[in-house]
Amino acid sequence: MKIKQQESERHVLAITVDNEAGILAKIAGLFTARGYNIDSLTVADISENHAVSRITIVTQGPPAVIDQIHAQLERLVPVHKVVDLSENGPHVERELALIKVAGKGDSRVEALRVADVFRAKVVDTTTASFIFELTGTPEKIDSFIAIMRELGLVEVGRTGIVGMTRGPEGA
Repeated sequence: MKIKQQESERHVLAITVDNEAGILAKIAGLFTARGYNIDSLTVADISENHAVSRITIVTQGPPAVIDQIHAQLERLVPVHKVVDLSENGPHVERELALIKVAGKGDSRVEALRVADVFRAKVVDTTTASFIFELTGTPEKIDSFIAIMRELGLVEVGRTGIVGMTRGPEGA
């Protein structure tokens, strides 16, 4: 008898928490202790009085594991709400990247041409390099980086994914 292995699914979790010391460590510890991987993690204060933060975590796993993660996160005291954007319907995801490319001559011109196609913004330039700022889906950023590898990619910095449900309701 074969046991069917469940497919791993990608999920974007938006977690609203009290903005207090140690909460990120608690949440990361929950993932680590259970062997769950975090593909992307972003944290930012979202309230005027700095009392509440939003943590966005991208993770993968079969539905049962994602349900377990969701339940365990909701049990943590400083957690107000956990929303699985992937299961909540249509949502928007974006990531910011800074990409440094070095080159002269034709490769420099080509890097600028490609950046224009991707709508990347030049935020720093020298006679030998550029730093591009690019915002978009992770796939768009991956494609841009792949092309820049051939044109003199030096360094990449990425923020991680932030996401939000579409429509007038909040998460």
